[in-house]
Amino acid sequence: MKLPRRTFLHLAAGAAALPAVSCFAWAQAYPTRPVRLIEGFGAGGAPDIIARLIGQSLSEQLGQSFVIENRSGASGNIATDAVARASPDGYTLLLITSTTNAINTTLYDKLSFDFIRDIVPIASIARAPLVMEVHPSVPARTVAEFIAYAKAIPGKVNMASAGTLTQMAAEMFKMMAGLDLFHVPYRGAQVFPALLAGEAQVYFGPLLSSIGYVRAGNLRALAVTTTTRSDVLPDVPVLSDTLPDYEASAWFGIGAPKSTPAELIERLNKEVNISIADPKFKARLANLGGTVLGRLAG
Repeated sequence: MKLPRRTFLHLAAGAAALPAVSCFAWAQAYPTRPVRLIEGFGAGGAPDIIARLIGQSLSEQLGQSFVIENRSGASGNIATDAVARASPDGYTLLLITSTTNAINTTLYDKLSFDFIRDIVPIASIARAPLVMEVHPSVPARTVAEFIAYAKAIPGKVNMASAGTLTQMAAEMFKMMAGLDLFHVPYRGAQVFPALLAGEAQVYFGPLLSSIGYVRAGNLRALAVTTTTRSDVLPDVPVLSDTLPDYEASAWFGIGAPKSTPAELIERLNKEVNISIADPKFKARLANLGGTVLGRLAG
């Protein structure tokens, strides 16, 4: 059969459009099964809290479970590697953090993945300050008093960390204050039992995971690390009042494996932005000391 040229061109154009229509329809139907959202610092930490907040919101919106999977270890690199190797079908996502991804990319010479190449950004979620907190046995009630206390007993104050960001924030404080503090690393939220037991005396922890202990009086907040005070700790000063130009904070987002279809990235971006704009989500986040981060356009 010989087709007229015009008819042939119309059929060819329609055939070429089929993959795009199919991808769009697939993205609109997504998700049809539970989605894994992997975070790299274990249950109870700030990344886990953010993952569960956004996961619950997305589950409610999309009618499908977003299961939080904790893959702790190697300062979050294990979680990132798992997502980088996952199938790019939208069913394995990564909770991106300033600790894991922005900092580790610059600190580690050899990683099993290239974050810029292997992870596609979907959307930003939230930002939160760190809080300089001490065990109640520490006599200092201000940053200046803590500096004087630590200088009087060099090397005797145990400084806890639970990941790269918390250690870097503490090391920056040590350097700027001219202190000799003894660094004791912990794995994720395991830092809090050590702090509560007095094994470590000071910690620069994410406010999201620290706020409950501060409110209960189990730990004493001396300062927050952002340039403005936190609404949930209005009486706690900023650290830069004592050490000018000091600033640190944590931020969080969501990513997917490379080669994830653009239509699916756009769909996920839209849903995350709907979640973080929801007053209920904002209220939950604000109660923990976090704020919604600027939207990443899809």
